[in-house]
Amino acid sequence: MAVPQMVYGVPMISFAGDGFCLPYPLDLIVNRKQYGLSNIHYQVSDGKGNLYLLADGSYTTLFRKRVLRNSAGFPILTIREKAITGKKWMVHRGESSEKSQLLFSVHRSRFQPKKTRLEVFLEGNIDKDISNFTVVGSNYPSQYIRVYKGDTILAEGKKESFRVSVHSGVDYAFIAALIIILVECE
Repeated sequence: MAVPQMVYGVPMISFAGDGFCLPYPLDLIVNRKQYGLSNIHYQVSDGKGNLYLLADGSYTTLFRKRVLRNSAGFPILTIREKAITGKKWMVHRGESSEKSQLLFSVHRSRFQPKKTRLEVFLEGNIDKDISNFTVVGSNYPSQYIRVYKGDTILAEGKKESFRVSVHSGVDYAFIAALIIILVECE
């Protein structure tokens, strides 16, 4: 079993690449804009307006697809809905849709009033009954977002403004992808 790389004493959680794991907490704002009936655009920046990530896509195809790019426009992750149900999403490296590039899948749990719950399964997860990560979004009254690995909170924030604090050593592109999926599921 591989020992996870440590960042200032914290095990690093990396999906998009080590460059997306910072040794300090990062506060991000996820802004969603819709252009016309079908084009969706996301910008992920910090509180000072520094752009970290972009995501774009449309509703014109049978499947929803979002390509997450770094600030220079290079593709990092591709987020695809399995079917237009909002229940299962696949996340691949780069712009790929190849099974060999699949990083993780996200399943929406059964309907819970006032809450959206997503279960994240890594590609190598043998036990499909136990997720590797969980995303919880509460609609009322507090409107929070939390990303967990077991009982440990990796990122948390407010839903009304889609502000999220990513803990040190956690891949912020991974967290941004999960927030985009959460937004798309609601």
